[in-house]
Amino acid sequence: MTKFALALLAAAALPLAAADWSDTFIGYRYGTQFREPGIDGTVEKNIVQLSHASGWAYGSNFFNADMLMSDKNDPASGGKTGANEVYVVYRGSLSLGKIHKKDLGFGPVRDLSITGGFDFNSKDNAFASKKRFLVLGPTLNFKMPSGFLDLGIWACHEQNYNGIVGQSVDFKTTYLISAAWGIPFQMGTVGAEFKGYANYVGAKGKDGFGVETKPETLANLSLLVDISPVFGTKGKVFVGGGFEYWNNKFGGQNHDGPAPLTNKRVTAPMAQLQVHF
Repeated sequence: MTKFALALLAAAALPLAAADWSDTFIGYRYGTQFREPGIDGTVEKNIVQLSHASGWAYGSNFFNADMLMSDKNDPASGGKTGANEVYVVYRGSLSLGKIHKKDLGFGPVRDLSITGGFDFNSKDNAFASKKRFLVLGPTLNFKMPSGFLDLGIWACHEQNYNGIVGQSVDFKTTYLISAAWGIPFQMGTVGAEFKGYANYVGAKGKDGFGVETKPETLANLSLLVDISPVFGTKGKVFVGGGFEYWNNKFGGQNHDGPAPLTNKRVTAPMAQLQVHF
């Protein structure tokens, strides 16, 4: 691991403290229009999610784990069943305003933070991805009437594995522009929330096939309605729709040709359920 990667990992190890607030939920997403590189058709996926966000005196933490289960169009190694993937994300932020006890807001910006964190994944298909991804950099926390809107401008470094050629890949350090938001609102008498994230990752050098990567865009959007009053509670059970957009997936240039050259842009609607604790 490079010195830069070690520095990012150290920065992600933020202090543990009692939470001032927290939100934990189990979620489920389902869609039939997902796509994977090298596969000409669409892929059906069932996705089970565990997510946690919390705030403490000097910052915040976010953790998410997805279990993604594909149909047989995205086969596991050996081809008898659909592939399974685990994808984990952690982000920890330190508020510079809270640490220095100063109002660092300006214009539409409420505060400035330093964010560090990591992604990792494992998938049991022939490619056998083992992504290890570290991020570090500043985040703008915007003023909102309710909810949140954050914009991070981070350095990032990825290591992965290419099972097709049987070798590990250490990509070049590049940049990540990442927006995340959660905006509650009312739909008549019904509570609702527009939430999601959007990432733009710069080119990261050559991939495991020796091909230069391209900038990559991933956006995941959700519009959810609070149906928990049906169960005599509020803010606990949400259902709704979502949409995933992925351009140049994994940094590979979009290609509409037949497999194995295929890398079609992802435009996948989803049905969603979230149960909060």
